[in-house]
Amino acid sequence: MSSDGVNSGRRKFLTAATSVVGVAGAVGIAVPFLGSWNPSARAKAAGAPVKADVSKLEPGQMVVVEWRGKPVYVVNRTEAQLEELPKLNSLLKDPDSLISEQPPYITGIDRSLLPNLLVVVGLCTHLGCAPKYRPEVGAADLGGADWQGGFFCPCHGSKFDMSGRVYSGVPASTNLVVPPYTFEGDEVLVIGVDAEAA
Repeated sequence: MSSDGVNSGRRKFLTAATSVVGVAGAVGIAVPFLGSWNPSARAKAAGAPVKADVSKLEPGQMVVVEWRGKPVYVVNRTEAQLEELPKLNSLLKDPDSLISEQPPYITGIDRSLLPNLLVVVGLCTHLGCAPKYRPEVGAADLGGADWQGGFFCPCHGSKFDMSGRVYSGVPASTNLVVPPYTFEGDEVLVIGVDAEAA
């Protein structure tokens, strides 16, 4: 048996083994490199804008949209609900939203760009529980005649009206947060984009 035959076979084996290791190394480098092009979990958590079609939202109905890992309540308020808002001012901690977190373009009792459409972060400003939507008027467990519908936090009993304004005498200290938002046309709500910047 000649040494050329052994060397030739060995040479082929070493060439193939080196090629396999080289390909594995290239894949090992390429995967993290290509993966770095995707947004990180931190960037995703920072939150890209979220769109929601509100065209089919019936008066009095609420939908929940997730933005930055938080629930955002979108409520199509009725005319009757809007009419009751000024009557509640004496029962509220911050009726004019002077100390509450909201964009500067959100003003007035309705705390919204469109009077009927309320957009608030669905986390209680006490300890971050999710308040329940309680639109029924006069609910005995929520104050009877003083309750004109709104949000009730079951964790510690905080109450908010149909504009997300906090009642006096409850643990939450500020109104529900209004996130930055705008609209695309009449039907698409865009949460996470300031109306002034749109």
